[in-house]
Amino acid sequence: MRPPVRSVVRSGIFLLMLASILVGCSRDPNVRKQKYLESGTRFFEKGKYHEAAIQFSNAIQVDPDFAQAHYQLAQTYLKLQQYPPAYRELNVTVEKQPDNYQARIDLANLLIGGGEFKQAQEQLDVLAVKQPNNALYHMALANYHAGLRDNAAALREMERAIALDPNRADLYVNLALLQIGGQQFDAAGANFKKAVALDPKSMSAQLALGSFYQSRGQLAEAEQQYRHAIEVDPKSVDPRNALARLLVVEGKQTEAEEFLKQTKRDLPDDPAAYTMLGDYYFSLLGDVNRATAEYEALYKEHPGVLQVRKNFIQLLILQNRLPEATKINDELLKTNPQNIEAMIFRAQIKIREGHPSEAVTALQEVLPRDPDNPIAHYHLGVAFDQLGNATRAENEWREAIRQKPDMIEAQRSLASAALHRGDWNALSEAAGAISAAQPNLPDGYALQAIAEVNLKRRDQAEANIQKAIEVAPKNPIGYTQLGAIRLLENRYPDAEKAYQKALELSPDSSDGLNGLMRVYLAQNNPDKAIAVANLQIQKVPNSSAFYDLLGTALFDSKKDRPGAEAALRKAIELDKTNVDAVLKLAQVLNVEGSTDQSFALLQQGVKDHPNDVPLYLMYGELLESRRDWDNAKAAYQKILEIDSNNPIASNNLAFVMLQQGGNVDVALAMAQTARRGMPDSANAADTLGWAYYKKGAYGSAIGLLKEAVQKEPNDASFHYHLGLAYQGAGNNAQAKEQLQRVLKINPNFPDAEEVRKTLSGLSG
Repeated sequence: MRPPVRSVVRSGIFLLMLASILVGCSRDPNVRKQKYLESGTRFFEKGKYHEAAIQFSNAIQVDPDFAQAHYQLAQTYLKLQQYPPAYRELNVTVEKQPDNYQARIDLANLLIGGGEFKQAQEQLDVLAVKQPNNALYHMALANYHAGLRDNAAALREMERAIALDPNRADLYVNLALLQIGGQQFDAAGANFKKAVALDPKSMSAQLALGSFYQSRGQLAEAEQQYRHAIEVDPKSVDPRNALARLLVVEGKQTEAEEFLKQTKRDLPDDPAAYTMLGDYYFSLLGDVNRATAEYEALYKEHPGVLQVRKNFIQLLILQNRLPEATKINDELLKTNPQNIEAMIFRAQIKIREGHPSEAVTALQEVLPRDPDNPIAHYHLGVAFDQLGNATRAENEWREAIRQKPDMIEAQRSLASAALHRGDWNALSEAAGAISAAQPNLPDGYALQAIAEVNLKRRDQAEANIQKAIEVAPKNPIGYTQLGAIRLLENRYPDAEKAYQKALELSPDSSDGLNGLMRVYLAQNNPDKAIAVANLQIQKVPNSSAFYDLLGTALFDSKKDRPGAEAALRKAIELDKTNVDAVLKLAQVLNVEGSTDQSFALLQQGVKDHPNDVPLYLMYGELLESRRDWDNAKAAYQKILEIDSNNPIASNNLAFVMLQQGGNVDVALAMAQTARRGMPDSANAADTLGWAYYKKGAYGSAIGLLKEAVQKEPNDASFHYHLGLAYQGAGNNAQAKEQLQRVLKINPNFPDAEEVRKTLSGLSG
């Protein structure tokens, strides 16, 4: 039976009122911000920190004065180790909620960690008045004293903290860490154990004890502790990560891999767990191929998991699978055009495609939105480096490190830049930071060894090489550095043995093959060097670097130009980005007399690699030899756009301008710049002398041109310039002597007819 009409109407009115109330609630900013906060908290508790950060940020967008959301966002950034934004959010929290003393403690600890002791003291002073009996305040004060290297005061404060709250496990962990700094290892071990006893479920205490055992070389005890921690909390990924890393240190790579596969089966719904295997392949083994294959499978299984998608994109970029990376990243940007990571991926792709200017533009869109993003600063540095702007590149890498001190990629880039320019102190500093951040990897120690060798600190170099081998006995890098130092000492059998070991461990090691070939060449045995190159090519037939090394040896040591040409062409065929092979092939073709082929090769080279300075230099010099002054000038100007401080380009451009009859004052200034950058260069002396000749300053010209002739006595053009300078100064006898020398050195000198006319005039 139908209800009376009146009842239906009343029910409808009630539903409309309810809907109105619900809509009102959803629009109420207090309700919305609270929902975002609760959602973020749930994500945080599950360890999904990226998702938590989004929700806390949403809450702040609704209410910028929502102190609790600012604080929770700060905690999330701390978990993500994003310290600059964490600092910013803690500052906002304290400003909006001055009595949030835990935020002040967190802020003090963060400032202490960054070495900002004066600012930390301001927070500690407030806490001293407002929270004198807070154990966590005394722990922060202990960390402050430890940062100032007053370990005794630090230990006293930790004793006060424990006296105030003797049942807090984290206080004993902090005390133990301070005791390690004071070399009190037995006491530290006892306090780590005390922390575990007080709170058996505290994962930080469990892991701290395991890490302590590992640092003391008690690897069996460390392994047992990590396995116990997994039993305590089977769903936590942190002890599983720690155990996997320990197994690698122990040389149990197969066991580590199987353990991570089991972790993937144990926790199939936890992205942090099932991505560990792929991260292991990438981070611990450095095996990009296996990491990419693993993430490709994960992407098919979990296409909607953001972190899987992002990690897969990054690996595709590293593999130069750029169309695939672009497709997935574009889908991500379509869903969220302001996604910072996706915007950075887009810039990385542009860098890989050889479009650094577009990458700079993309990253300069990112940084106003997220100025404290170290990854954006790092890749902006890479883009500037590709553009040849070394100064801006290094500034961006330093900014990335300032924001994230343990950002190894930026430290590696700074190390590479220091190595390139021969700044051994800067290399030592960067290498030290790498080894401090990754003490179980060999790279930092190997780079440190290079710096120490060049700083004439042979003993320290030796110690770092041995450390590199100790921490990674199956990595070739330690052995290649050992070979280098033995070669420097002329201990050829030992150097040979070290390089052979490197190639045994990694048959595709170009450093290993290069070093072994140099050992044989140093002993005047080019045949053996070429034989070992051919042998290694048989083992690794698709190595562009190996063919490059073979071609170099054939050309330099055997003068086998056809053989060198064939090898270098193969190197370029295998890797079109091998600029070194392009340059060497151009040299070979020039010597063979195939200058048109060399010119065509370089012309294509500068198109393919528009920011490569060595290619442009060789191209410009070949244009000079053809007396194509306009295009040579354009080539050198292009170099100076890329690297405004390049002294060779300045020198060559000055010379071209003088040959063209350009502005002598401008050319003179450029020649002076080149001379300052290359004070020992005969070319720089000649160009500056030629500029003074054009200015009519014959005395200044003669001094410089004599220097050039003394350094390069068989360069006909230097004698020609000196002869004309003597003529200008009225010293005809010496002018005649120099000009006759020109024709003796090179009867086909390009200006030979002009030389003969001048000689005829001098004789008359």
